[in-house]
Amino acid sequence: MPYLYHLIAFLVSALVVLSTTPIVRKFGLQSGLFDIPDKRKVHQHPMVRLGGVSIFLGSLTALLVVWWSGGFVDAKGAILPPSEEYEIWGVTLGGLAFFLIGLADDLFGLSAFTRLLVEVIVASLAWKAGVQIAFLSMPLIGLVNLPPWISLIITVIWLVGMVNATNWIDGLDGLAAGVSAIAAVVMLIVCLFMGQPAAALIAAALAGGLIGFLRYNFNPAQIFMGDGGAYFIGFTLAGVGVVGLVKTTAVTSVVLPYLILAVPILDMSAVIVDRLRRGKSPFKADKRHLHHRLIGTGLSHRMTVVFIYSLTIWAGSLALAFAGIPYGRIYALGATLLLGYFIWKVWQQITKMKKEGN
Repeated sequence: MPYLYHLIAFLVSALVVLSTTPIVRKFGLQSGLFDIPDKRKVHQHPMVRLGGVSIFLGSLTALLVVWWSGGFVDAKGAILPPSEEYEIWGVTLGGLAFFLIGLADDLFGLSAFTRLLVEVIVASLAWKAGVQIAFLSMPLIGLVNLPPWISLIITVIWLVGMVNATNWIDGLDGLAAGVSAIAAVVMLIVCLFMGQPAAALIAAALAGGLIGFLRYNFNPAQIFMGDGGAYFIGFTLAGVGVVGLVKTTAVTSVVLPYLILAVPILDMSAVIVDRLRRGKSPFKADKRHLHHRLIGTGLSHRMTVVFIYSLTIWAGSLALAFAGIPYGRIYALGATLLLGYFIWKVWQQITKMKKEGN
């Protein structure tokens, strides 16, 4: 059965997260490891921030089950090349390292400089281990091999940037988990279509875990993923983009990760530019993110999250069409209509709030 192991990875990860998240939540409450509300945060009650533990366990367990059941040998009906098997563990171990950085921040509150320094070091090690953007397929130019030092810089910026972009959108119940789940599913489809079964296995495991986590994280949330979860998810998505998309020789491959992850990337970029324009540190937390702005217009918590989901689905559908997926343009048209519907709903709600305010 084609792609059986990808389905196994998805289901195992989802089941592990569904079963372990209540245990992690109970442990966090008993241990006092929860987040206290403040003026920047939307939640009104203390919330456990250790959900990333369950997401990581789900993804790791899924990959181990596939490995033990022979999935690395039969990922698409043939022996998975050792280099691709190595890439799976490279991304997984890199995700573990970033998970530990985020977990340390959750528990001990690291400074912005310390976090960034350790992130750059770990990303550099991931590059050394093979998770690297070694060449780019450029339109009208073709294949461009990058000098090692340029490859290192581009790879580190991509990995560290996506880690922080994912962490920065984790501001509403279910937002980061849902956006990342949509991105992981799109990456799974594109990787399978482009003949990258190893990267697709990672995406399948992550997607299953995130969808399982939404059972407890969607509004009203019972638990947060915390920095540990956000860092792990961000690195894993970025890693799949490197080993599954950018490394292919198709000209479209260079833009696919950016399309799929457009929402967190553009949100982070806009916030950084805005902070610098106002003379603020780009690392100084504020309420200038897209979700904060939408909440500020009077949108409900759920409508804000669902609207950003629709943006992510739309960007992902463009990636499907751009990659040449069968019926990709139809999916893009459907996603455009869906986005249009939610834009209309948002406009209706904002107009209603303004009238009530007058």
